[in-house]
Amino acid sequence: MNKTIIGIVVTVLVLGGLVWIARPNSQIAPAALSANSNGTLVVEEANNYDFGTISMATGKVNHAFKIRNAGIEPVVIGKMYTSCMCTTASLTIDGKQFGPYGMPGHGFVPKIGQTINPNEEATVEVVFDPAAHGPAGVGRIQRAITIEHNAGQPVELLFDAIVTP
Repeated sequence: MNKTIIGIVVTVLVLGGLVWIARPNSQIAPAALSANSNGTLVVEEANNYDFGTISMATGKVNHAFKIRNAGIEPVVIGKMYTSCMCTTASLTIDGKQFGPYGMPGHGFVPKIGQTINPNEEATVEVVFDPAAHGPAGVGRIQRAITIEHNAGQPVELLFDAIVTP
């Protein structure tokens, strides 16, 4: 009887702890992210970068995408995440770096809640580890970085590579 009660109490505490950990991050005012903006995020170059052929043996590669608010109102960046655990991305606005951020499900993806003002630029630094998938990770790959914001559809930055051993 006592073991059953203890088991139930432990189960309730564990489930309560999981709910507490998974709760939404309340650091950002919900109105700031839900309010639509007349800002417009644009990618300053092509939103698809080609690393060409890269070797697992040479290690990680990186690329910086420039984005700009071409609209007339500030844009609030809500979240940024990657399509694969082999990729991370960091956001730099006005000299302040946020991240690195990774793939949902492989760690917590926090809300960013940072503003890009009209005509202001930001940088998204992408790091790809070609060895992350081991020998099975050779061949052509394409990965994505998604930026959620309050000015319309998410911005998607893409890169390609051919991975060799």
